[in-house]
Amino acid sequence: MTGALDGLRVIDFSRLLPGPYCTWLLADQGAEVIRVENPREIAKQEKVFGWDKLDPDAKAAQRARDMLARNKKSILLDIGAESARDILLGLAGDADVIVEDYRPGVLAGLGLGHADFAAVNPAIVTASLTLCGQTGPYRDKPGHDPVALALSGVLSRTGEDPDAPGLPGVPNADITTGSHAAFAILAAVRQAERTGQGTHLDIAMADCSMALIANLLSRYENPEDAPPRGSRRADLGLWRCADGKWLVTTDMEPRYWAIFCETVGRPDFIPLQLDRARWPEIRTTLAAIFAEKAQAEWLAILGAAGTQFAPVQTVAEAIADPHFTGRGTVIEVTGPDGKTRTQLGPPVRINGVPDIRPAVPPGHDTQDILNLARLRPPRAAGHGN
Repeated sequence: MTGALDGLRVIDFSRLLPGPYCTWLLADQGAEVIRVENPREIAKQEKVFGWDKLDPDAKAAQRARDMLARNKKSILLDIGAESARDILLGLAGDADVIVEDYRPGVLAGLGLGHADFAAVNPAIVTASLTLCGQTGPYRDKPGHDPVALALSGVLSRTGEDPDAPGLPGVPNADITTGSHAAFAILAAVRQAERTGQGTHLDIAMADCSMALIANLLSRYENPEDAPPRGSRRADLGLWRCADGKWLVTTDMEPRYWAIFCETVGRPDFIPLQLDRARWPEIRTTLAAIFAEKAQAEWLAILGAAGTQFAPVQTVAEAIADPHFTGRGTVIEVTGPDGKTRTQLGPPVRINGVPDIRPAVPPGHDTQDILNLARLRPPRAAGHGN
């Protein structure tokens, strides 16, 4: 199946989650993504996750599970070597996009910055993904997802403990940044098609994370006026059932709130929906009501009433849910070892679920990519560092 991005060539230097997630989105829609894998970076990653203790077969199995590496080609290359520069500039001569997540200035110091790529290909788009961006006081600050969430104000809103914020348990900043990067890349490529000039995209995790507080800033002129953490509305909530399982309800529209209150036997709560002073009492009462029946019984009751609810599924339950498997959100991918593994399909599908090429070992396509680089036109005469 030809993908929507067929013909788009991406050189991917990224190592951390936002970058590979971005290029995963592009690759699953048909872009040709060439991963530049540095042996030193691979060794570093293996130590972080304990993969350095795995035997070769276990490492191969782990790589096959890596859905963020699927549909991508791989060249194993020490980018600090002098010979690597000419290879990579050769590839850039016929590429559309560079994606990288090194600290500001690192690749430029190796002669592989946006100016170097643009010298051989003026239309190229370089996307640099960092924690805090290429400019500003925090430019050189190190850190991962929670640091971006903390700087952007998001972490101050996370969790229900009024006395302490909580880590969300999922990489919100990483995924948000990767998604924004994919959008920015396609917008910049479209611009380059019109003008013939590429651009350097400065994509910061802290910036992208601030999109998560857009609704709060839209509702309150002074963000300090927003209700503090743990003082949520009474018409949405997490409820523990008699069997210890949980469900969530979101009956915020007045019509749904009325149906919900009738269904749980508390019609007297209907006119109190926006009475902030009564919210703690309502939540306490509802918690006691939901604790009287098992989750399955509540799901049947709320389903019959037509309210807004869902069971709080575990990851294992979610990926086995017929809704997601039927839509292609969860798919089965056969690896090079012949084993079938459960993975996520593309978050959005264009003309159905595309063909999936499972992740290949680092360096799998090195020779083919080297041959491709040799076919590229030489870089501009007189160009230097």
